[in-house]
This record gives sequence, structure tokens and C-alpha cells, in this order.
Amino acid sequence: MATDFKKSDLLPVPQPPEFHPEIVVTPAHDGLHFWQFMVAGSIAGSIEHMAMFPVDTIKTRMQVLGSCPMKSVSVRQAFGSILRIEGISGFYRGIGAMGLGAGPAHAVYFSAYEICKQSFSVGNPNNAVAHAAAGVCATVASDAVLTPMDMVKQRLQLSNSPYKGVMDCVKRAMKEEGFRAFYASYRTTVLMNAPFTAVHFSTYEAAKKGLNEISPENASDEKLIVHATAGAVAGALAAAVTTPLDVVKTQLQCQGVCGCDRFISGSISDVIRTIVKKDGYRGLIRGWMPRMLFHAPAAAICWSTYEAGKTFFQELNDD
Repeated sequence: MATDFKKSDLLPVPQPPEFHPEIVVTPAHDGLHFWQFMVAGSIAGSIEHMAMFPVDTIKTRMQVLGSCPMKSVSVRQAFGSILRIEGISGFYRGIGAMGLGAGPAHAVYFSAYEICKQSFSVGNPNNAVAHAAAGVCATVASDAVLTPMDMVKQRLQLSNSPYKGVMDCVKRAMKEEGFRAFYASYRTTVLMNAPFTAVHFSTYEAAKKGLNEISPENASDEKLIVHATAGAVAGALAAAVTTPLDVVKTQLQCQGVCGCDRFISGSISDVIRTIVKKDGYRGLIRGWMPRMLFHAPAAAICWSTYEAGKTFFQELNDD
């Protein structure tokens, strides 16, 4: 028998209170504070340059023309000559200048890169053009910080360098050549590092993405290897492409010291003509081997350290 129910006969069923779950949005791996990018970059850059400094000394000696004793284009001969004449300490002359410059310069470098990358990518993390453009902006800013100490470092690296140390070099260069001596190579450095950084960052991001796609299930476990490998590939390729401008930069920073040539105009074309006249076109690639030997492991060290620093700060922010 059917029973008719009226709406008024139904007892109201108590409803649970409205539940609005709190949505916690975890920031992306790159979503750090500005100062955290600076600290991670500063540590990474300092470790990179300190670890690879002996190779950088060999490169500087091989690139210098003029009457400086080091004329050989062989890495083995350059290494043997420094070790025999000056001992182990010869490989580390000028490391104090790099220690003073590398930290602040890389703090600016990586923080500028991250900010520009986020701005240029417009929500597309795989935008290679944005990575390259961000790298160029980063290097222009960081070179303004590093160039003076890089000049001091290279002058101290020369064989029979007339300077007693960092402060002696700074004082004498300021007194004898003026403030402009510290930025004589800035234009060349930017013109070198702009394509270097564009190739470096775009290659690094592409290599990192490709390596992660090979074994995505192990990406989190192997991220240190991925960062190091991608950094090494990017560093070696960028170093090979920009070696001629690095030779020009070395000439401008060391001009007039230890018998090295002095350039009246200081223009890139003037330096290139002098190099080609004295040493042929091979003079423009002097030091390419130690330069690649420097930048491949240096980039691997730098990127893996930088990414580890970012991971540390990300976990700290999450906690």
C-alpha cells in the first residue's frame, strides 16, 4: 500500500558545516626570495673559480703575447714550465682577487638571471629565447662587478708579474693608468660573455630538460648528475665559441705589464689585427684547450652547487 508523505512531515536532516579545504600552493623550485638566489649564486661562483683557478692561470699565460716568457701553445708545456719555475704557488697567484670578485659578481649574475628568466618566459619554462636573453642581461650586470678584479687577477697571474699582491696591483694601476684601466676590457668582456652566456644558459636548460626526459622516473634521484652533466656540456660549448674574444680580453687587461703589448686605441679590431700580425689566425684561439678544460668542469661545479643551494632554500621555505 502506497503511503503519501507531505513535505511538512519530513524531518530536517542536519547538514555538516560547509567545508572549505585550505589550498596550499607550493612555490616552484625557482620561487625563492631574491636574497636566496644571491646567496646560492655567490657560493656556487666562488667554489667554481677557486676549484678551477690553476687551469685559468695556464689559459692566461698561453694567451698573452709580447715578450712574456710563456710562449707555448701546449697545455702540457705551460703546466710544466709553471710548476718547474714557480712551484705549486705559481698556479694560485691572483686567487685573492678572484675571491673578492667572484662572490658578489655571481650573486648579481644568478639573481638577475632568475628574475629576467621569470619575466621573459611569460609562463613558458621551456622558452630557450627567454633563457638566452636572461643570460645576456645577467652577464652585463655581473661583468660590471667582476671586471676590475678580473683585471687584477690576470695581471697577477702573469709570469714575473711586477705586483706584490692584490692591493699593490690596485694602487699601482690606479696611480699609473687611472681608473679606466680597471674597465679597459669591459666592452670586450660584455661582447664575449653575451654570446657565451646566451649559448651557455640555453644549452644548459635544453640539456637539463633532455636528460630529465630520458629517465623521468629517476629525475629526482639523479638531479645532481643531470645538473653537472648539463652544465659541463653548456660550459664547454660556450667556451669554444667565444675563445677569440677571450684572447682579446686578456690582451687588454694585461697590456703594458710584463712586456705585453700596449694598445693605443684599445678597440677590439686593433687588438685582433695585432694578434693576427704577430701570431697568425691561430693566435685568436690560443688557450682554447685550457679554456674548455676550465669551463666544462667549472660549469658542472657551479650549476650543481647552485641548484643544490636552491633546493636547500626551497626546503627551508617549505618548512
